[in-house]
Amino acid sequence: MATRPAPCETEKRFEALVVAHADFVFRSVRRLGVPDSLADDATQQVFLTARKRFDAITAGREKAFLFGVATNVASHVRRTLGRRRETDEPSEPLADPRPLQDAALDAERARVLLDHVLGTLPIELRAVLVLAEIEEMTMAEIAELLSIPAGTVASRLRRAREAFHDEARRVRARIDRPSARALFAASVGGPTLSTEASR
Repeated sequence: MATRPAPCETEKRFEALVVAHADFVFRSVRRLGVPDSLADDATQQVFLTARKRFDAITAGREKAFLFGVATNVASHVRRTLGRRRETDEPSEPLADPRPLQDAALDAERARVLLDHVLGTLPIELRAVLVLAEIEEMTMAEIAELLSIPAGTVASRLRRAREAFHDEARRVRARIDRPSARALFAASVGGPTLSTEASR
């Protein structure tokens, strides 16, 4: 009969899991719809769940397990925020109100728009798009991670890209209106936006 790992060994293995995947989990919850202000807490929640269910994590499938938990945590956060406020415009303010350098401000604007456009996608489309375009995984890797057929990944990724570009065009059209440009500029602390949402 197999023996259970000693508590100290389990803690060491769990610490190694956190070190290996903390950045991935943080990026995942952010791109799955958790705002910056809640991303650290959401990441911690993912690892708290992983610790409680550590014995159930299959060796070699740690990343898949964590992404599944991250998806559930992000969905819960989004539902909670959705009950508090509804908005159709990208409006998340900068954490630091001081003026930014042009390059940093452009990057912040692009991030706000990216988060907004991703937020319009159903979670199953957003997941494959994040893994393909941001995590730069292959379709085979995504299929293994999500435990779905490669053909399903390809279909979802195609639909996700189409939906992303359609929404990005709608956002750009709204921002191109003078009043919208001024409102958006005020929300991110600088001049009006001229970069594309899909960058």
